Amino acid sequence: MTEPKTDTLSAPGAVLHYDVRSADTQGTGASAEPILLIIGSPMCADGFVTLAGHFTDRTVVTYDPRGAGRSPRTDGALVTSPDEHADDLHRLISALGDQGSGPVDIFASSGGAVNALALVAKHPEQVRTLVAHEPPAFAELPDREAALAACDDIHETYERSGFGPAMAKFIAVISLQGPIPADYADQPAPDPAAFGLPAGDDGSRNDPLLGLNMPSCPAYEHDFDALRAVPTRVVIGVGEESGQMAAGRAGAAVAARLGTPPVIFPGGHGGFLGGEYGDPGKPDEFAATLRGVLGGS
Repeated sequence: MTEPKTDTLSAPGAVLHYDVRSADTQGTGASAEPILLIIGSPMCADGFVTLAGHFTDRTVVTYDPRGAGRSPRTDGALVTSPDEHADDLHRLISALGDQGSGPVDIFASSGGAVNALALVAKHPEQVRTLVAHEPPAFAELPDREAALAACDDIHETYERSGFGPAMAKFIAVISLQGPIPADYADQPAPDPAAFGLPAGDDGSRNDPLLGLNMPSCPAYEHDFDALRAVPTRVVIGVGEESGQMAAGRAGAAVAARLGTPPVIFPGGHGGFLGGEYGDPGKPDEFAATLRGVLGGS
């Protein structure tokens, strides 16, 4: 695989930065495989370096989503919705037309999976196969009221007290095994220091997860009628180590709404990570599973 080439794409309220890794075809011509778009939200392109390196036989595109990393919002908006992200993905795929022919394949992680499902509901002609790994679609959980109340509380804590206290609550709730108790948001707050986080407030309010994407991403309600009717092959992935955590349970709930069983991926929510953030998953096994899923499309 060649070194990534970075480009930009202007969109209303943001300039999106994306990276194109051309296929290493050993001089045999263009790859016969569709472009593989690997996305997260708010995770940026730098979280997918290891995974991208496992797919040298095709062109791989990663990007920094609106409001994160190299793609900050320019309009001062305080919320980024999955529909906005879906519109950005539509623009990005359209801009990639000269990089390959036909619809793309997408691997989408976490909030990126929510956004990609929204994209496919609107523009299925752009996507051949979507692998949506653990979309945190908390609106589909049996304990949705408690889950969404916890998300509201995290956002309010962020606005009131800053990054550390809010992120501590986020880590605690997404790590919880099983259903979220009805009174979870009323329980004592976790100590940020227990997670190595600052307790003080530096005054900043520009975190893309706690500010822009919370709670609009987990509260998003998908158009399942549209998703069940699309020609796109939609596969939901759930981590073998995180299936009883909120995002894993939400992924299973989405799969049930689609009428298809989820595919179990090695590792947990970040099973594809190769140490980008100091906490590696099972990237080789994860990539092999993803290749098998894409190869079956």
